[in-house]
Amino acid sequence: MTFIDLSIASRLEDASAWRSVRYAQAQDRLCLGTQSTVMAVGGGCAIYAGPGAPMNQAKGLGMSGPVTPEDLAAVARFYRSLGEIPRVDLCPLAHASLLDLLKQEGYRLEGFHSVLLLSISEILEPVTPSSRVDVRSVASDEAALWRRTVAQGFSEEDAPPQAMLDLIAPTFHSETATNFLAWVDGQPAGGGTMLVHKGVAEFCSASTRPAFRRRGVQRALLYARLAAARAAGCDLAMVITVPGSASQRNVQRLGFQLAYTKAMMVGPPS
Repeated sequence: MTFIDLSIASRLEDASAWRSVRYAQAQDRLCLGTQSTVMAVGGGCAIYAGPGAPMNQAKGLGMSGPVTPEDLAAVARFYRSLGEIPRVDLCPLAHASLLDLLKQEGYRLEGFHSVLLLSISEILEPVTPSSRVDVRSVASDEAALWRRTVAQGFSEEDAPPQAMLDLIAPTFHSETATNFLAWVDGQPAGGGTMLVHKGVAEFCSASTRPAFRRRGVQRALLYARLAAARAAGCDLAMVITVPGSASQRNVQRLGFQLAYTKAMMVGPPS
């Protein structure tokens, strides 16, 4: 078990923030007119990736010291100027000043996320993927196939909504992203992504098409990404899930531990 202190949490939150930054940058490249933008603030950053984007939140605040009233006011101005309600991703190891300010400014709790961690250096035996599932990294010209496969898993529909396809696309094109497809009997069965930042590999966007569930697809995708993370020189692997979800169960079965649970805080409309 890895003890989660401020130094570990800071690395995880930094990697998570940079994943969002790279998503916003990719979104801007893919959709001219989105005007994605990022503002450094409070030791972290506020990210905007287009109207209503799930990445529209301030991340990493308070991980390197106190947060000031001016910092939180800047976050509010940033999002309101873009027509968005301010949101702050709150790590429980952030400086206590952040929570105090969020309470003072009337922020409310919107939900929780589980941050799960695996120390790659502590894996003593090589992981062996299932012989029934073939996992390969995806070339740039397979973007449409990867996007459709992952969207089919999330939507549970053969023809996923265009909005979901558009939501997934920036992840594939994000800087430092390595994307994977899992194949069963010659058919694409699922997919997932790994993004690397300063020795931390974040695994995300993993799904399995309904017809291929309970056949080891997610386990095979996790094994493949762990092998890729080790080859990339990473010492930590991270997954962020909904608490108590099947995704959390899957990664915990492989040895990931719950590092902490963080809260999404939402500011008043104006």
